[in-house]
Amino acid sequence: MATPQQTLEAAYEGWNAGSLDRYLELYDDEIRLHGYSPEPMGKAEVRGFYETIFGAFDSPKLAFHGTLWGGDTCAIRFTMTGRHVAEFMGVPATGTEIVLPGITILHFRGDRVIERFSQADMLGLLMQIGAVPAPA
Repeated sequence: MATPQQTLEAAYEGWNAGSLDRYLELYDDEIRLHGYSPEPMGKAEVRGFYETIFGAFDSPKLAFHGTLWGGDTCAIRFTMTGRHVAEFMGVPATGTEIVLPGITILHFRGDRVIERFSQADMLGLLMQIGAVPAPA
């Protein structure tokens, strides 16, 4: 069995290689992902959410800026970048290069994530693609 650190590294490499399937190996079948919808998402909803991301942004890339481990829990400060090439949240493609910073906490059981808490600057993303006006 891989370590949580190895599983996270493989998922990170999978994402940046454009392999959603490889990325999703990070998550246990019982995953509960908090922060991107009103209710926690299960694995099917997580897949759907990331399929939307991979469809709307050309070759989205992740960068980790800080990773802190404590037992079976990991906190990560990250940035996702990409170019808005298809509809996202009702906004047609703009061709805009986006930068989406966020923070996530992963709780592992063995080598898979069973619970994740995330906060990303979705308002900033919506401003970047023109869905929401920037403050005056």
